[in-house]
Amino acid sequence: MLLSDTFQSAFTGVTRNVSRSLLTMLGIIIGVGAVVLMSSIGSSMQGVILSQISSLGPRSMVIFPGQEGGGTAVSTGFDSLTFDDVNALEQLSSITDIAPNIFLAGEASYEGQTAAPQTIGVEETFFNNQDISTSVGRLIEKGDNEGARAVAVLGSEVQEKLFGSIDPLGKRIQIGNNYFTVIGVTNPLGSQFFQSADNRIYVPFSLARNLSGQKYVSYLTMNSTGNFELALDEVKYLLRQRHDIDNPEDDPKKDDFVVHTSEEAGQILGSVSLGLTLFITMIATISLLVGGIGIMNIMLVSVTERTQEIGLRKALGARGRDILRQFLIESILLTVIGGLIGIAMGTGLAMMIALIIRSILDTYAFSLSVPAMITAFLMASVTGLVFGISPARRAAALHPIEALRYE
Repeated sequence: MLLSDTFQSAFTGVTRNVSRSLLTMLGIIIGVGAVVLMSSIGSSMQGVILSQISSLGPRSMVIFPGQEGGGTAVSTGFDSLTFDDVNALEQLSSITDIAPNIFLAGEASYEGQTAAPQTIGVEETFFNNQDISTSVGRLIEKGDNEGARAVAVLGSEVQEKLFGSIDPLGKRIQIGNNYFTVIGVTNPLGSQFFQSADNRIYVPFSLARNLSGQKYVSYLTMNSTGNFELALDEVKYLLRQRHDIDNPEDDPKKDDFVVHTSEEAGQILGSVSLGLTLFITMIATISLLVGGIGIMNIMLVSVTERTQEIGLRKALGARGRDILRQFLIESILLTVIGGLIGIAMGTGLAMMIALIIRSILDTYAFSLSVPAMITAFLMASVTGLVFGISPARRAAALHPIEALRYE
């Protein structure tokens, strides 16, 4: 019996009862669809997390005032990071490029166009710590801070809102009740700590301090000079000592400051990936097992229903291996078709979820894990092969005369 004839006979057997075949494939469809959906969500969330730390180097750390899970100075009003803290940190030999920052309130406007950016007073070292560069113009320099010059560097998003296609360099914008001359526009950055880094305006730290009258800094950025873990421990120890915090067990919830590092974010990413992988594996295993059992049961029923057909084929010269191969192909076809339907449904659901989440979290982007899709498809095919062996062997073992007499 030719292989092409075997495939044709197997395909006819699968499509003979479409509704029953679809019900048989349901477990496979759910299993593969769940793998595709969850792997897509996981891949997209990895992109979100990575986008938050993309500008942080392996030696960088960012310190916010406030408690773990309690927000930062922007939302809670905590004033735990003082200028004296900055001076003390500058004495540590394990860190360098300390950059204190101050938030400056006020809406930005230019000739009737308005924007609501996050205006930050920064020193020149801030841009090195955050890997920020300009598309046009220049960044804030040491002389701007020494002279407390009223200059501003716009994020790409702010530039688009205020100026559109107009060249912003040299133009004077208003922030609150104060005017600033635009000296540069940054390259697109994406998001940092789940906030748009392109919806920012940077002004000299010294000027922001004078205008705001703040007695504390909004947050700090810095780099380690050598061993990162040593630098991090020294920073925590110094701040705890200065703030009279007794925390020998290193519990971040007891501190009045929060430290973010790229390593910390990487650990979170690893934990999320591991948990998601285990969850996907569990769902796929259960669903494919259920689907496999369903396929085996239906194929056994099919063998019983087609006993006379099997006997006729054997009487006409079909060998046992031809019958075995036909029923194995039918079983595999069921799982392969179910796998393809599952991939399509999982992809469609992932796209719908991505559209919904993106309306809330702009850094979320639809993403598919091709290795996960291939693995799920192969697992489905193997399931058809494994659970189809018993019915196929039973069909192949039928005696032609007894099969022809079966009613």
